Amino acid sequence: MNIPHSIRLQYHFVTASDAHFLWSIDQDPAVMTYLNGGKKTSWEDIQQVFLPRINAFSARHKGWGLWRVSELAPSGEDVGWILVRPMGFFSATPNENNLELGWRFCQKAWGKGYATEAATHVRDALAKRGIKQFSAIALPQNRGSIGVMKKLGMTYAYDFHYRDDVFDEQVVVYQQTMSDDDN
Repeated sequence: MNIPHSIRLQYHFVTASDAHFLWSIDQDPAVMTYLNGGKKTSWEDIQQVFLPRINAFSARHKGWGLWRVSELAPSGEDVGWILVRPMGFFSATPNENNLELGWRFCQKAWGKGYATEAATHVRDALAKRGIKQFSAIALPQNRGSIGVMKKLGMTYAYDFHYRDDVFDEQVVVYQQTMSDDDN
């Protein structure tokens, strides 16, 4: 699967060759605030933790994985990524019919609507392939991400304690069910 360009952005499926890109976004403590309290990700963690996790759920033919987001011309500058994976992927009951959307964007891209544009565009490409249920999670205090969820048309569904090998926090879940008219 490929994701075509949107109005201002282009999309590239992330592989191990994108490790430096992934590391560079995680070097801004503001970007990492609601992920780990603002700690920069080490190069070793990118190589030994993050890339293996991405590889575990990546299935390009289904659209699952990380999608690198870059501005279109003239800059072509990388601004962030969109995550797509089955909801609950790292649990005992992953749901392939409910895709989790997530995002991480460079601070310089904040406030420009890039996360909303990219997440909407990726979601819509998946919906055209028959996916109808989408979810997103965030820490309750992460107003920026919750704002993107609402702009996507998601509504609050529930709170729960999310726990896996690298994350252990109380989160809010927002969800959306697409209709055939949404495509």
